[in-house]
Amino acid sequence: MTELREEKEEEDIRFTTSLAGLAVALLLAVVGLYLLEALSAESKLEDCVLQGRMNCEPIEPSPPL
Repeated sequence: MTELREEKEEEDIRFTTSLAGLAVALLLAVVGLYLLEALSAESKLEDCVLQGRMNCEPIEPSPPL
């Protein structure tokens, strides 16, 4: 009977560890996508400035009326 209980506890620990690993992997993926987007925007702005342009800020479209 104690062997079944120990197996159940080990299975619970493995499941919890797997969920924690999945959460860390998802967090890293989200942070990576954010960094990718931020670096892309910075690169576009830098390219514009290096071309000698003066108006490099992105234009925000006005909301439709």
